[in-house]
Amino acid sequence: MTAASRVTAMGLTERARRAAGIAAEYADRVDVEGRFPSEGMDALKAERLMGILIRPEFGGEGATMTEIADICAILGQACASTAMTYAMHQIQVASLSDYALGSAWHESFQKRICEEQLLIASATSEAGIGGNLRNSLCAIEVEGETARLTKDATVISYGAEADAIMVTSRRNPDAAHSDQVATVFLKDQYTLERTSVWDTLGMRGTCSEGYIFKAEAPAVQILPRPFAEIAAQSMLAVSHLLWGALWYGIAADAVARAQSFVKAAARKSPGQMPPGALRLAEASSLLQLVKANVVAGLKQFAECKGDGDALNAMSFSVAMNNVKIGTSQTILTIINHCMLICGIAGYKNGTPFSLGRHLRDAHSAQLMISNDRILGNTSTMLLVNKQDTSLLG
Repeated sequence: MTAASRVTAMGLTERARRAAGIAAEYADRVDVEGRFPSEGMDALKAERLMGILIRPEFGGEGATMTEIADICAILGQACASTAMTYAMHQIQVASLSDYALGSAWHESFQKRICEEQLLIASATSEAGIGGNLRNSLCAIEVEGETARLTKDATVISYGAEADAIMVTSRRNPDAAHSDQVATVFLKDQYTLERTSVWDTLGMRGTCSEGYIFKAEAPAVQILPRPFAEIAAQSMLAVSHLLWGALWYGIAADAVARAQSFVKAAARKSPGQMPPGALRLAEASSLLQLVKANVVAGLKQFAECKGDGDALNAMSFSVAMNNVKIGTSQTILTIINHCMLICGIAGYKNGTPFSLGRHLRDAHSAQLMISNDRILGNTSTMLLVNKQDTSLLG
C-alpha cells in the first residue's frame, strides 16, 4: 500500500466510524420497530460514502473492495441493518462501475450517485424461480427506445427507500430463463405494489418486502453486458465478501461485549480466572479465522479483478463460496460462545452485554443465498474439477 493509499484508507475509516457511531445509537430502535435505519444511512450520506467505489472520473474516490469491506465490518459492529443496506447498495454500484463502461447513460448515472448520494436497491428474486438469481421468468419488452417491465419480486430490500432499483429479467420474451439482463430504473420510472411484509427474526431494518414492480424507462438504461457475466464475475463474489465482512463485524462486537463482561468479572475477583475466560479465548480464535477467511477472499478478488478467465475459473468460484459458507456458519458459534460467557446479562435486552440482536441478525447469514444451494453448486464443481490443495495456491 502506498503512502497516498494509506491516507485515503485512514480517511475512509474515520468517516465510516463517525457514521457507525450514529447508527449504533439507533440500532436497537431500528430492530424493535422493524424500520429502515434512516439515521445510519443519512450519516453515511453525510460522510459522502455512497459513491466511493466509483472511479474518480465519474465523481467517485476509486475505493477498493477491501476498503468497502472494512466499512461494512465497522458498520456491522454498530447496526447490522445499516451495514447490510450499505453492502447491498455497494454490490449494485460494483456492477455499474465495472460492467457499464462506455454507456453514456450509466456513466452519467454514476456521477449522480456521487453528487446526490443516491441509494441503489436490487430486484433479483422472483416468484417461481426458487431463489435462483440466475433465472428469470419476467422479460423486459423493448419497443423503439422504450423498455417496459413487470416483475413479481418476492424481495426488494429497502425498496421503498431506494432512489433507483437494478432489476434482472429475461433479455426479451423469447429468451431462455438464463438469458438475462439488468436494468436500472429511477424512482420516478416505477411503481411498487407491496405483496408481503418484513416481520422477521433479524435484519429487521433492511425492510425486505415483496412487491409487484412495474416500470417504463428509456432502453438505454439496460446494462450493456449480459447479467450472466455480471453475476459470475462481480455480483456473487462481491456479495459474499461484503456480507462476510459485515457478519464479521457482528461477531466482533459480540466478542467485544463478552470481553468487557469477563474483564468486569476479573476486577470483582482479583487473582482468580473468571469462569468465561477460556471460552472468550476460544471465541477470539474463531473470530480470527473468520477475519482471515474474508481477508483471503478479498486478496484473491483483487488479484483476479479485470481478468475474465480468472474470475470465471472454478477455483475462484469455490473460494468465494467458501468465504460465505465458512463465515456464515462460524459467526453463530462465536456469538453463542459470547452468550454463554455473558449469561443472563447477554440474554436480556437493554444491558451493555445484550446479544439477542446480534444472534438474531446472524441467523440470516446462512439463508441469504441459501448455504444448501451454494454447497450444491460447489459440490458439482468439485465433482468435475480437481481442487487446488497447495497452501499458497
